[in-house]
Amino acid sequence: MKKTLSVLLAVLMMVLSLAGCQKEPEKEKTLLEQIKERGYIIVGTEGTYFPNSYHDESGKLTGFDVEVAALVAKYIGVDVQYYETEWASIFTALDTGKIDTIVNECGWKEERAVKYEFSNPYTYVQGAIMTRNDNDTIHSLEDLQGKVAANESTSLLGEMAQQYGATLDAVNAMAQSISEVVNGRADCTLNYVTSFAAYMKENPDAPVKIAVLLEANPTAYIPVLKGETDLINAINDALKKASESGELTAVSMKYFGVDVTKG
Repeated sequence: MKKTLSVLLAVLMMVLSLAGCQKEPEKEKTLLEQIKERGYIIVGTEGTYFPNSYHDESGKLTGFDVEVAALVAKYIGVDVQYYETEWASIFTALDTGKIDTIVNECGWKEERAVKYEFSNPYTYVQGAIMTRNDNDTIHSLEDLQGKVAANESTSLLGEMAQQYGATLDAVNAMAQSISEVVNGRADCTLNYVTSFAAYMKENPDAPVKIAVLLEANPTAYIPVLKGETDLINAINDALKKASESGELTAVSMKYFGVDVTKG
């Protein structure tokens, strides 16, 4: 009996010893850790939104937001890869893991904040309503009631137009929205004064005007999936360093002629 008990105790001690040597399962890496391990961050952007994200005459992707993304990557310590897609599908790309984040004049919305973490704002730009030169019917947001606004259906400004009673003429790019106004298929389009100014610089003879200036507010944030706190902290730190170094201001002056990065 004593011998049997000794054997059982020995077996038990061996089992416990082996159990103690078992490796704990590896903790799943955060997205920031994955980005640093692979050496680059994947940024979603439109590539058709002048002057924030567009292709120059040589075909190279460039623009204010494209350079902001590069600065963020630089201060995180990785390279950047851009994933171009229409605005309507850009959050789907984030949801499905095709991209790590979005840098494309992305606004904060309460319903978005349920699913995504947002960085601190990096632009503060005045919104505006553009009409044809010969349209004298829109002088305020309230005048949008019953009008047709050419905007992206999921954009903040497109939603604002609908909230004030406009019918949406859904488009996928700013140039298309202005074309709809010029051709009379839409009464107006809402966008930011920086985008309108850049368009008019390239198209000085376009028969359009800024009819209404809106209040300046924080306009651009960088979102990531909810729970990726380490990544959003790293992005905020990168934006802070790029601001303190003067690089954000320089990029803003390059594309807009004014500094829109300060609140």
